Amino acid sequence: MSSATTPSFMAVTHKVENQPPLLVNYNSFLQDAALQEGLKREGADWAKADLTRYGKITGSEEMIQLGFEANEHPPQLETHDRRGERVDRVRFHPAYHQLMNQAIQEGLQASPWSHPRPGAHVARAAKYYLHAQVEAAHGCPITMSFAALPTLLKQKDVTQPWIEKLFSHQYDPDNRPFEQKTGITLGMAMTEKQGGSDVRSNTTRAYPLGQEGAGQAYELVGHKYFVSAPMSDGFLVLAQAPGGLSCFLLPRWRPDGSKNPLQIQQLKNKMGNVANASSETELRGALAWMLGEEGKGVRNIIEMVSMTRYDCMIGSSAGMRQATLQALHHAAHRQAFGNLLNRQPLMQNLLADLALESEAALAFTLRLSRALDQTDNKEEQALLRLARAIGKYWICKRTPNHAYEAMEVIGGSGVMENHIMPRLFRESPVNSIWEGSGNIQCLDVLRAVHKEPACLDIYMQEVLQAQGQNKQLDYFVKQLQQDLQDTEQLEYRARNLVDRLALAMQASLLIRSSPGYLADAFCASRLTASGGLNYGNLPKGVDCRAIIDRATPGTD
Repeated sequence: MSSATTPSFMAVTHKVENQPPLLVNYNSFLQDAALQEGLKREGADWAKADLTRYGKITGSEEMIQLGFEANEHPPQLETHDRRGERVDRVRFHPAYHQLMNQAIQEGLQASPWSHPRPGAHVARAAKYYLHAQVEAAHGCPITMSFAALPTLLKQKDVTQPWIEKLFSHQYDPDNRPFEQKTGITLGMAMTEKQGGSDVRSNTTRAYPLGQEGAGQAYELVGHKYFVSAPMSDGFLVLAQAPGGLSCFLLPRWRPDGSKNPLQIQQLKNKMGNVANASSETELRGALAWMLGEEGKGVRNIIEMVSMTRYDCMIGSSAGMRQATLQALHHAAHRQAFGNLLNRQPLMQNLLADLALESEAALAFTLRLSRALDQTDNKEEQALLRLARAIGKYWICKRTPNHAYEAMEVIGGSGVMENHIMPRLFRESPVNSIWEGSGNIQCLDVLRAVHKEPACLDIYMQEVLQAQGQNKQLDYFVKQLQQDLQDTEQLEYRARNLVDRLALAMQASLLIRSSPGYLADAFCASRLTASGGLNYGNLPKGVDCRAIIDRATPGTD
């Protein structure tokens, strides 16, 4: 039969119906009530107009597509050029560079340091929260650059030119000495094969080129097993100097314009964080300058590590928000068994639970942002010392199962690689493992309480600001305080205690700042004997619809 006589209905198999529209071209700030309220509550309402502007950018189809493209085309290592000379260059897809350019233009690598003001860290956290929802992997060099400043300030006679370039809002990916660039990024090289988190077992040696001590030049010989963003312009490195483990600033290029011999052996083949290059390297006499006192390397670099852990909280909170958005958006448009998914009781239970987890993570994170803004307040800094380890442990650890449950809401389409959910799922364990895994954070909590007992008192004072407003929290805190007094087998029990410290803080924050129906639901589901079960176990009496409607993206 010829095509001219073929009935047109023969080519029509079905109509595409009951499929949610793409979640694009929305304002990710204006559609986030919890973020808007948190911005005002924590002292950065002055940034609302800027975040409204940026919410439109991060919710745009164009920027969302950059996240997909950067992950579809992972970085490629070029160890030698065509002449056989060592170049140690990593090539990235243009989408990666566009995302990096956007982040640095917005000041995510340095804005609270370069333009300090009340609420600066809160505003930066809110903007990074929006940004990381688009694509998380390129955030690694952004976070490390942001976190490096406290360590750089320990040796300003060496680092002042670096700080000035770090404050630039110009992204300059060119592979050349930092003196010739308009802006820079910084990385970190700590872990080695034999030690991992136990950096005191590092074997990389630092040999003085003349005078020894802070601010002096050394050559480093050894290896680093995990160096993310190896195209950074400089790295904070730990190495064994004659006086013990010390911290160094190692540039990618020497001052004379020659290549510094930090040689990339291979790029890591990771399950997630694909757009970011992570590498194994060898240092073959690489020039570096000691920052801070010799033999105090851990102490001198720990502030950078602490700041990266804080950014892990932002990143994981952002991942939760994006996963929640995807699940809520799908359920608001998809019908099954004669009704929208988000109006069916069992699905409402799950969706509301996911939204609760997301809002609690954001509340905890922004509270720490406020503490960062109060550097002269000793109590706030003591709170930060303890809460940062607790928050990094808890929020990052809650993210993988959250991502999976959101994926399950979407069903088969959520497993397809042209959906954002597989990327969110693969990314979800990264922040929990990097910058100190769960056990490391719990041990840090115990260490902080042992060295500075007052920090636990201050933490509990913060929690007790909600005392008398919810019976479940009152009972939960009473039991927690009793168990904290029991010092037997503290290390063995550390995870349980840190879990409960995190929940107590989140519940207190929500009670004091969120709608009553939301705070009550959190306490009823997390602070009772049935708490800790899979998502979707909210008890009877929870106003699931109100929680869902609060978190669901609509029209601007």
